[in-house]
Amino acid sequence: MRAAFRIALKDVRLRVRDRSAIIWGIIAPLGLGIVFSLVLGGVVGSGSLDVTYAVVDEDGGPVARGFVAALAELDAAGVFSIETAASAADAEARAFDGKVDAAFVIPSGFSAAVGGGASAAIEVIGYVDSPIGTQVARAVAEQFAGDVNGISVTMGAYFLTVGSASDAETDALVAAAAAGPTPLVLTTASATSKELSAGTFYAAAMAVFFLFFTVQFGVLGLIEEKEQGTMRRLLAAPIRPGAILAGKVITAFVLGVVSMAILVVATTWLPFMDAEWGDSVGVAILIVAGVLSAMGVMMLVAAFARTAESAGSIQAVIAFVLGMLGGAFFPVAQAGGLLAKLSLLTPHAWFLRGLGDLNGGGGADEILPEAGYILLFGVVTAAAAAFRLRKAVTL
Repeated sequence: MRAAFRIALKDVRLRVRDRSAIIWGIIAPLGLGIVFSLVLGGVVGSGSLDVTYAVVDEDGGPVARGFVAALAELDAAGVFSIETAASAADAEARAFDGKVDAAFVIPSGFSAAVGGGASAAIEVIGYVDSPIGTQVARAVAEQFAGDVNGISVTMGAYFLTVGSASDAETDALVAAAAAGPTPLVLTTASATSKELSAGTFYAAAMAVFFLFFTVQFGVLGLIEEKEQGTMRRLLAAPIRPGAILAGKVITAFVLGVVSMAILVVATTWLPFMDAEWGDSVGVAILIVAGVLSAMGVMMLVAAFARTAESAGSIQAVIAFVLGMLGGAFFPVAQAGGLLAKLSLLTPHAWFLRGLGDLNGGGGADEILPEAGYILLFGVVTAAAAAFRLRKAVTL
């Protein structure tokens, strides 16, 4: 084993000297993690949106006032910001110029139309470069429209019973129906303690994504040694072929573990990321399992690739496919369906799931199932590559 450690030490020094391991293992994941966290931090792991809406009430009736009041409540709760526009033209101009993300326009006669059972609509004008904010605005208007439909049903039932009513009675009934409690409310109880913050999610996601690039410098050394002719000198020395292979594996393991450890410490202390990784023992288990999993994939690629260049290209494709499918760039689980099920075939998804358990206050024992699957992924891929890799350590 002494020869294996010497080979590993030589390879680690080489990768640190040419900065390839530093770039792929630390700089790239840290840089992208910071960028994603700053750009998407407002919509991932947050209960509020950094959007502003304008509203103009040209009706002034009870139903319109109820909608404006509902928007004001959401503003007070910090969900989004609300501005009052002077007119429909003013609201449209604000949305067109990008001063607001969207504008709500309540037309004149809106409340009367609702009270009379006629068609009524709230106009939503969105800013072209704010699709998410516009979509949220439409969802708010659609939710209120559902409540308005309930008011219409109430009014219809009243007139079927009474037959007719004065304008004052109609206005009073509309106001009472609008102010009444919703008979059935669907709420979602989320496990917020297990929900990763934006900084934590992207720190972990980019770390495990680039891990599959970092470990390649170890196993790819076998192919490079043969291409450069140094494999002959190694085999001519009193070194067993197994020691050469072990040295490359140790190199990959050391580079993977060290880069992940640096990323954990850096993202924890950086103020604009403030990642929370959870129990240190559990994090260490996930890191080791993730490194072994990435090594298994790289060993499989190196076993069947003929050149270092082709191996690097294949590894990049596999890393991107696994990363995208595993949710390294966006939470795939929210998509549901077949895509969410396929993501569970990747070690990335289980790594992030295990980190969520640690964020929920769990210890190392709670992430053993996730770590077990990640490790199984590496064992299966490494076993498939073992025989061919031993043959690779030849002249």
